[in-house]
Amino acid sequence: MPRLLFDEPLSEALCEAVADIFPGSLHVRLLGQGGAADTIVWDLARQHGCLVVSKDEDFHRLALLRGAPPKFIWIRLGNCTTDDIAQLLRRRHDDIIQFNEQDEATVLELG
Repeated sequence: MPRLLFDEPLSEALCEAVADIFPGSLHVRLLGQGGAADTIVWDLARQHGCLVVSKDEDFHRLALLRGAPPKFIWIRLGNCTTDDIAQLLRRRHDDIIQFNEQDEATVLELG
């Protein structure tokens, strides 16, 4: 089961909101890395074996430049609540599992 690393602008509550389907997921602030540069977040995800989850398109560039691991889940919802993101991750659970297991794509857009 993939673990997720949520970027700083997303709520820490997402870790608990999806803990039943993505156990062991982390948040940048919970790792003591609030305010960290995107490259640090990328490295943290690799170190912890997580997929990066963010709304920040800069991670799309990192995925293209650096390749996997880690892989990047790009949340494309615009203004939304934490519950909206949690529900999106739940609806697309199977797609996220398949994305994690394949080797071709490094970015999964969800919206």
